[in-house]
Amino acid sequence: MAEPLAGLDGIDWAGLDHAYGSAEDVPDLLRALSSPDEDERDAALGELFTNIFHQGRRYGAAAAAVPFLLALASHPGTPDRTGPLYLTAALAIGYDAAHLPSGVDIRAWREEAARLRATEDRDRFDFARALRSAEAELAAYDAVRAGLPTVRKLLSDDDPGVRATAAYTAGWFPEEATATLPDLEALLQSEQDANVIAHALVAAGLLDGRALLPRFREHLAGAEPLPRWAAATALARLGDADAPVIAELAASSASPPEGHMAFLEGDLRLYSALTLAALDEVPPDAVDAVLDGLSRTSDDASFPMAEAALRLTFRTPALPLPRFADLTPAQQRTVRTIAELPPESWRWGNLMEILHAWGLPTDHDDCRRYARLA
Repeated sequence: MAEPLAGLDGIDWAGLDHAYGSAEDVPDLLRALSSPDEDERDAALGELFTNIFHQGRRYGAAAAAVPFLLALASHPGTPDRTGPLYLTAALAIGYDAAHLPSGVDIRAWREEAARLRATEDRDRFDFARALRSAEAELAAYDAVRAGLPTVRKLLSDDDPGVRATAAYTAGWFPEEATATLPDLEALLQSEQDANVIAHALVAAGLLDGRALLPRFREHLAGAEPLPRWAAATALARLGDADAPVIAELAASSASPPEGHMAFLEGDLRLYSALTLAALDEVPPDAVDAVLDGLSRTSDDASFPMAEAALRLTFRTPALPLPRFADLTPAQQRTVRTIAELPPESWRWGNLMEILHAWGLPTDHDDCRRYARLA
């Protein structure tokens, strides 16, 4: 097999940028991913997650790094191949929360990039940065798209972690669904690892894999909790959310199944709640389950769940804020659940921003008074 980093020194890395300026340090970081020293590998991966992928943003060096990351992920001599592969997915899409539960809207993404290129209002001080960022992010996405044949081959890798991460990565490319879905179906026909199955089911749902509806139903009725959750998630994404699907998502909103999923950094409670919030109608017991799940969160897990609950029960921001007595029972319970979140949840500015956007009090004591808890 070819050396995975062949050609690395032929790229003008110093002429490319990342979050901290010149990308001249990227080649050594890529080389360190093959180190026999675990601490060195981890440090290099962490550094790459903060320079070519910085708080969700991608830079000029991101697209150039993708072929080498994919080569490392597919080379048997790489000690930990899931890390480079997961970074590849992150470079393609940024934080996946921006694309869930519906998946990547690549048409809108490409149209927005074209709009920026064609705009005549180029005198705005932030235009150059916005255009550069849009170009870098789309270039990184398309670099991973070009490497999808490698990703699809990894769906049959000997390492279940690699197979799961490959499925996760493949699910973000709807333009390649025709080529990817048969490979996901083949994986599901033979796979025994519940974690890999779950990743493949969610990915197939994101790629609009309607031909796999019988497979989704089979897993929804199965005994394995993680594939059952994933099947419900995929069916809801495909517009097939009947009572069993909603019941599974409701149960997972309150008490999510155990298992390590790449989606939403493993927050299956949030993924379940977001999926329910995207439905046109949700029965009261499912709403109660989401609010039960919200009440069990703390710290930074609370604010995205709070937003999901607000979407589910308010649908649109309460502007101007009505009297508490004029809210529906579900809305009242949502506000009370948020007001009763622990202090460590209320210390996050993200929660304040969400409450402000939805027209609710941003001070903890004020929120409690509005909810008639004080």
